[in-house]
Amino acid sequence: MATADDSGTDRQIDANPTVIVAVLAFSGVVAALMHTVIIPVIPQLPGLLNASAADTAWAITATLLAAAVSVPMMGRLGDMFGKRRMLLVCFALLVAGSFVCAVATDVLTLIVGRSLQGLSAGVIPLGISIMRDVLPSKKLPGAVATMSSSLGVGGALGLPIAALIAEYSSWHVLFWTSGALGIVAAGLVILVVPESTIRTGGTFDFGGALSLSVTLITLLLVISKGGSWGWTSSTTMVLAMVFVLAFVVWVWWELRVPGPLVDLRVSTRPQVLFTNMASIVIGFAMFAMSLVFPQVLQLPAATGYGLEKSMLVAGLAMAPSGIMMMMISPVSARITTARGPKTTLMCGAVVIAVGYGGGVLFMHSLWQLVLISMIIGVGVGLAYGAMPALIMGAVPTSETGAANSFNTLMRSLGTSSASAIAGVILAQMTMSLGSVTVPTENAFRIVMASGAGAALVAFGIAWFIPKFGAASADLEANGTDPHKSDLDEDSLSSAG
Repeated sequence: MATADDSGTDRQIDANPTVIVAVLAFSGVVAALMHTVIIPVIPQLPGLLNASAADTAWAITATLLAAAVSVPMMGRLGDMFGKRRMLLVCFALLVAGSFVCAVATDVLTLIVGRSLQGLSAGVIPLGISIMRDVLPSKKLPGAVATMSSSLGVGGALGLPIAALIAEYSSWHVLFWTSGALGIVAAGLVILVVPESTIRTGGTFDFGGALSLSVTLITLLLVISKGGSWGWTSSTTMVLAMVFVLAFVVWVWWELRVPGPLVDLRVSTRPQVLFTNMASIVIGFAMFAMSLVFPQVLQLPAATGYGLEKSMLVAGLAMAPSGIMMMMISPVSARITTARGPKTTLMCGAVVIAVGYGGGVLFMHSLWQLVLISMIIGVGVGLAYGAMPALIMGAVPTSETGAANSFNTLMRSLGTSSASAIAGVILAQMTMSLGSVTVPTENAFRIVMASGAGAALVAFGIAWFIPKFGAASADLEANGTDPHKSDLDEDSLSSAG
């Protein structure tokens, strides 16, 4: 039960809603930057830290694992103790991790810092939940779309920014910069963003947190490391079995404990379930582009398809997709308001599929790849803007943080799966270029086709998401007042 009135009808806020949205969106971009800030220096890390490539690869894996564990916990803690408070905790972890990385001279210190940065991944779902609690209903669809798209925007803009800093300065400056941005974002949140008075109360579900952490860590290790360890190796197989056991224990526990970390009864409602399923597939589709375009842009022309550009140019070529994600947010909000978030999600999936379909046929010049990435960015922006609206239209206000965090986790599982599957395709379909082995052009085409296929699967899943009226009836049947959601019929006239 929420401990404050959560009807959302009489909220008063001191700050301008537009300023609140801008600060929270900036916070989301800063948090998303952490996932790409290290990519330009990954090839150099073994020499810089006197470590093997396998060891330095954990600088990315550790962030992924920490984020997966942190996101659902931060969402639940935000519902219990205050979303703004937990948002500031996320930034404290981000700044601490950045400064640890900035002074790192060995791989273990870098991994510790990157893990701390990963623990800050709850910023975006917490920001969306704050918006639901403190903004007027009429402002909410556009605000949610903007905040949700900040995940893709930060990822797209982070690569060229990081490449520019890495090319003209020490790699440590990357992390001094990210730490400074974290301090600025936290300061703006303190100055501008009000705290929500809505609380769930209860106690934290430590059993659910532990079992879910084991489930996620083992799953992501299998996905991210299975290719290098061997999919049938003893390590991979043992982790897969531990994952299955931990998942069963987690489900059993969550269905029995009061105040679960993730309310599975809510999560299995059709609107929530199908939205989360679509989120996994859209996450896959979004990330496939990031695995293809930078390589095609940087591979030598001797391959017959490589464009032989620098890392900086490759990063800049990806930036327009992030800009399109942000620019399309108002359009996403208008479609959601007029036709419902289900329609917006389906439109986004179609646009993504069209973009990847073009990528299968046209990736022979810089302008073609930039144009295709922009089309895909439009689709991702539409889809990402719709997902939180669908989730919040189906859960009570007191569970917003946990529900949005779980949805964000589903997107992350999709991107992790994309990395693993694309890695297998690109490793199996290769050609020799002198003494170097590189992926063939057809390998990249297959990855692009996989992205298009994933988008079409997301469209099919979204088709089964019930209309808002059906979701409302489901909430009422389960004892929840759907009109305690800000995304009711007043702000979302229908859900497709």
